[in-house]
Amino acid sequence: MATINIVFDRVGKTDPVTRGIEITVNYLGIQFDVKFWSQHISFILVGIIIVTSIRGLLITLTKFFYAISSSKSSNVIVLVLAQIMGMYFVSSVLLMRMSMPLEYRSIVTEVLGELQFNFYHRWFDVIFLVSALSSILFLYLAHKQAPEKHMAL
Repeated sequence: MATINIVFDRVGKTDPVTRGIEITVNYLGIQFDVKFWSQHISFILVGIIIVTSIRGLLITLTKFFYAISSSKSSNVIVLVLAQIMGMYFVSSVLLMRMSMPLEYRSIVTEVLGELQFNFYHRWFDVIFLVSALSSILFLYLAHKQAPEKHMAL
C-alpha cells in the first residue's frame, strides 16, 4: 500500500477496518452496523498496536541505554528518552488521525493546528518503504552469508 500511495500520490479516505467490514458485509449480504462496530474494533486494534509498539520501543531503548550508560550520563539518557517518547507519541497521533472517522479527525486537526497532514503521511510511506526494502536486503544478504560460513567449517 505504501508503494501505491507514493506512486499515485494517494491519501486514504477510509481506514482498513471499516473497508474490510464493508467488503465482508456486502459479500455476505448481512445486516450490520458498520460504523458502530468499525469504530470499536479500530479502537481496540489501535490500542493493541500502540501498547505493543511502545513496549517494543522501550525494550530496545532500555537495552541500548544499558550498553552506553554510566553514572555521569544518566541525566542525559533520561532527557533523550523523554524526547524520543514525545516524538513517538506525536507521530503516532499524526498517523492515527488518518484512520479516524471524519468527526474525530477534525478534533485532532483542531488540537494539533493547521499542519500539512498529507505531507507527513506521504513521508511516513516513503520512510516505511525505504526501511522495509533495506531490511529485506539486509536479511537476504545475512541469510546468503550464513550458509557460506557453515560450509567453510
